[in-house]
Amino acid sequence: MEKSDIVIVTPALGDANNGNWQTAHRWERFLSRAYRVRVCDAWEGGPESLLIAMHARRSAASVAAWRSTHPGRPILLVLTGTDLYRDIARDESAKQSIRLADSLVVLNELGAQRLAPEDQAKTRVILQSSSQRKALPRTDRHLRALMVGHLRSEKSPQTFFNAARRLVDRDDILLDHIGAALDPALGEQAQALMQQCPQYRWLGPLPHQAVRGRIQAAHLLVHPSRMEGGAHVVVEAVQSGTPVLASGIEGNIGLLGPDYTGYFPVGNDLALASLLESARDLPGMLAGLKAECDARAPLFAPARERAAVQGLVASLIRRVS
Repeated sequence: MEKSDIVIVTPALGDANNGNWQTAHRWERFLSRAYRVRVCDAWEGGPESLLIAMHARRSAASVAAWRSTHPGRPILLVLTGTDLYRDIARDESAKQSIRLADSLVVLNELGAQRLAPEDQAKTRVILQSSSQRKALPRTDRHLRALMVGHLRSEKSPQTFFNAARRLVDRDDILLDHIGAALDPALGEQAQALMQQCPQYRWLGPLPHQAVRGRIQAAHLLVHPSRMEGGAHVVVEAVQSGTPVLASGIEGNIGLLGPDYTGYFPVGNDLALASLLESARDLPGMLAGLKAECDARAPLFAPARERAAVQGLVASLIRRVS
């Protein structure tokens, strides 16, 4: 049987190494056996049967061009954190993408709540996945907390910076930070902080496999974002046996569950610093957080995400067969 063609549009390709790219690349692998799949940063024409677009606002031109060229062919739109928690409330191009899409995907269990009822009806929750890895041996001489997130306001690196300042006298709590300085001013702050707080290290951007190794070796992943659609790094931590401290935003709660005990209020560096001290000082806290994360791990199994993606795409392709 002739394979159908699919195009995945993502506003960031492999050199960006961000969440949109990771999702697009993973979905390409899931679909490549049954379909011919092309990944690009903009759709400028082609014979494909299905458009999968990452990001309502940033892929809006591709979505509009596709609908104009192929009025009868389906669009699957994956909504990001900035889509759900900022753009769809005020950006007309993001709103138009949602109207034009035949199917919407959100990446956390609470994401659809931000959509109008008519849009919720065409929305599917598909949680991202990651391969499972064993935690690496961890010393008991100190606690190593790791933040993985580019230096931009949405990731709230300043919450991590300020927590480090509060912990400047705790040389048994180490704070590592991986990510590119997309905001140069935040990069300057990170450089200065390393001089002020020797236990804080900004490691810059690292290859994905190196990041995964750092996650496996950390005692904790810290994820202080202000907005998230469903952070893949949280999934990777859970699948590596590394417990998480996360801001209590919908994107994190929609991954870790409403009863998870490792949340702190968004932007509250005092609460984050207190949790880090408790994780170091209170016997059993790390083990308790890990047990909670382990209970969520089956939701992030690759086979589960693969089946959901393949099933949704097959249902859309049948419309044009």
